[in-house]
Amino acid sequence: MYVTFYGAVREVTGSMHLLTTGEDRVILDCGLFQGRRKETAEKNRVIPFDPRILTNIVLSHAHIDHSGRIPLLTKNDFAGRIICTRATAAASEYLLRDSAHIQESDANYLNYKTARNALNKMHTSKSGEKISNRKIKEIKKILKKNRHNLNLDTINEMIETHRLEKVEPLYNIADADEALEVFDGYPYRHPISIGKNMACTFYDAGHILGSAFALIRAQENGRDFRLCYTGDIGRFDKPIIKDPTMDFNEEDQQIDLLIMESTYGDRLHEPVQDLKPQLKKILTETVERGGSVIIPAFAYGRTQELLYTLHELYDENEVPRIPIYVDSPLATKITRVFGEHPEVYDEATHDAFLERGKNPFSMDKIHFVGSVEESIALNHEKKSHIVLSASGMCEAGRILHHLRYKIHNPQNTILIVGYQARHTLGCRILDQGLKYEKSGRKGPAPRVKFFNKEYPLKARVVKMDGFSAHGDKKEMLRFLKNSNLKIKKIALVHGEEDQILAFAEYLKKEGFSVVVPKQGESIEVK
Repeated sequence: MYVTFYGAVREVTGSMHLLTTGEDRVILDCGLFQGRRKETAEKNRVIPFDPRILTNIVLSHAHIDHSGRIPLLTKNDFAGRIICTRATAAASEYLLRDSAHIQESDANYLNYKTARNALNKMHTSKSGEKISNRKIKEIKKILKKNRHNLNLDTINEMIETHRLEKVEPLYNIADADEALEVFDGYPYRHPISIGKNMACTFYDAGHILGSAFALIRAQENGRDFRLCYTGDIGRFDKPIIKDPTMDFNEEDQQIDLLIMESTYGDRLHEPVQDLKPQLKKILTETVERGGSVIIPAFAYGRTQELLYTLHELYDENEVPRIPIYVDSPLATKITRVFGEHPEVYDEATHDAFLERGKNPFSMDKIHFVGSVEESIALNHEKKSHIVLSASGMCEAGRILHHLRYKIHNPQNTILIVGYQARHTLGCRILDQGLKYEKSGRKGPAPRVKFFNKEYPLKARVVKMDGFSAHGDKKEMLRFLKNSNLKIKKIALVHGEEDQILAFAEYLKKEGFSVVVPKQGESIEVK
């Protein structure tokens, strides 16, 4: 039995690993690469094997960096099933359709820019005289139905007529719907056949709702093999969902190879119990300045954790009860999924909310923003408020518009509560904002570019690591040492190279046998 590592190899995002036996080929996750648009677009379009050779896909959880390329496989004749937990199947229904919408929207916008630039060039004089602002407005009017909607028929006709290069989406909503038809959701600790001589059992990974360790058993040449794929490992003692599983069934305890994430392999998080005091301080100081708090938050997991913590603070009268807006249609739908799966909540959530007849994610100060018009109106709101909006890395979605209107005002706070992959806008805001804060905010504010324009980063930038859904290096070591798994070898994935190599050395000193595979490398499971 072999494992070939194709994605999230010495980097974060794009998880995809191929498990091969004499009879079967099973993919562990099939995620999107995220980061610089051109670089990731090229990587995402390349599938390093024919999807028709695959038996099935085992999906650890619904985050797009683990699931986002599944529609690309199904549209290219993948004939198997996607095996996952029930909550993951429910969340994927929204996440994959949202991903498809983003793919389509990005392609349409890039095609609009191509058509607009071509028209601008046509109306530029031979002497090189700059095109007038009036003419620019006329061109935009031709290519748009109104201020917010593109005239796609005109754009596509112009691209075809003038033989301009057209950008096609990676997949569309119809492709996502086709993929969703082959999802099969199962409960935890329930063995599932995934191949001729292969079975999988899911155990709670404590990362997000429905996340799972995939424990795979295979038989080949008269021998039994055990492989465990962690997906992403959660933290301990966090609210809402249960801690990562430590107690595995006896038949699953002997592990020949553990494929393990290492996102925070050389970092330590703030203690979970410090989150409420920190959030209280940030909110209070921002409101005293007369500002608002803008939180780029992943729609799945992070948004719900923040709502839970804010609900507690408001119930305890610990902070000013300013309005909280969830401005993400996807987050609204995912919050509904959370409400439908109370069976995976931890005891503290049952005690604090459910047994008192309360919904952790709903109260009078929480407002779910629906329409574009409501979101636009919120951009112009002057009174102090909190906005939770996707995407968590500021790469797309409504968060960009909130940043556009709030980033230049030093009264406001941009609160970063999640991992920011390299080359994302969120990473640039975090790095430059913290550097400016460290300097005492002296000199001109740094400038960040998005929407083809530079904006001064005058808003306060604050980072809270404690909300991370990934375990840090000590929490991951706790899982390795305190669980009842007996592990022969560990292959580290899903970590930037500096984090993954540091974590490998850390684990070797703790007595573990560790390898760090390279892109496309295969490892024999012995």
